[in-house]
Amino acid sequence: MTWTSDPIYVSGMLCFLVLFSTWLATFKGWKTIGTPILVIVITAIVANIGIIPTATAGHPIYDSVFIYLAPMGIFIALLEVDLKSLKNAGGPILLMFIIGGIGTMIGVLVSWFVVQPAGEIGPLANALAGMFTGTYIGGSINFNAVALHYQVNSQPDQYAASTVVDNLIGTPWIIICLILPKYLQSLFPRKKLIPNSGKLEKIKKSESISIPSFAAILGMAFLAMAFSKWMISLFPQVPEIIVLTTLALILAQIPIVKKLQGAHTIGFFIILIFLATIGTLCDLNTLSGLGGLAGTLILFVSLLMLIHGLFIFGVGALLKIDWDVIAVASQANVGGNTTAIAAAESLDRPDLLIPGVLVGSLGNALGTYAGFFIAGIL
Repeated sequence: MTWTSDPIYVSGMLCFLVLFSTWLATFKGWKTIGTPILVIVITAIVANIGIIPTATAGHPIYDSVFIYLAPMGIFIALLEVDLKSLKNAGGPILLMFIIGGIGTMIGVLVSWFVVQPAGEIGPLANALAGMFTGTYIGGSINFNAVALHYQVNSQPDQYAASTVVDNLIGTPWIIICLILPKYLQSLFPRKKLIPNSGKLEKIKKSESISIPSFAAILGMAFLAMAFSKWMISLFPQVPEIIVLTTLALILAQIPIVKKLQGAHTIGFFIILIFLATIGTLCDLNTLSGLGGLAGTLILFVSLLMLIHGLFIFGVGALLKIDWDVIAVASQANVGGNTTAIAAAESLDRPDLLIPGVLVGSLGNALGTYAGFFIAGIL
């Protein structure tokens, strides 16, 4: 192991990159880009020039972020949620999530007939189409479920290429979804479900953190995650994120928990670490070594993503849906619960946290079925 792959070094660099991105976002010009986008882009650049490892080959710190920190960030972020947000945003975001899923399936079918990937990929082309259908309806859980069924993982080149392309195209879409709502709102104003959320977020960002609050927030997060793992060992058919979300919702309504200072700061920091890890998934060196297979998949997935985006934002525009709601719904489609949470936080929309998690969980349930359906008909 080289010293640049040492877990302690990588952990320190991820924190430093969050610090640098936060500092850069205080300057005019960079401020309009925003900390979340800067974190992803800067980390991707740093990883590709070798200062820290990319995530393609696997790394214990990156694995730990996805396994432990991402769920913890979701739990802590949800501690500041009022259940009224579900009543206000639940219907619109569910509608847009379903529309986004339809857009994904249309995109896969159009890309299949335009790109003709079977010529380059071979007999597993339909399986890869099913994998991308699943992952862009509800996240990577569905991607791997379809891959395992069709044994795509036993074909190293095809599995590696599909994984790298998924991350390479999916990550820019996160950035686009954080940028688009601001500009679309200025061009085509939409009434926000909770118009004063920005004011609330400004207050939250200036909150102070005491040792008792810090200990209570982290203690609840760790114990909730432990309890969730215990519950799914008893009831494996229940998704762990549902248990964790339910616990967070219950605790968030307790007056003493509402008074805790620091939930936003801690939760948002963890989400920024998660976004930095997302940046390490964009491994250009690995992609360049895959030749024509990578080119075919890039074309296939780019067209698919373009159609998904045009469909969900186009239909949302016709229905006059809040642009932030559309963006979070799209992230629930493309990345699942965690990127939906990251989008809601980054867009200063705490009212979309719970709806984002719920539709992301729905995507985990439905995406695999949609993936198998598309793979089957192709």
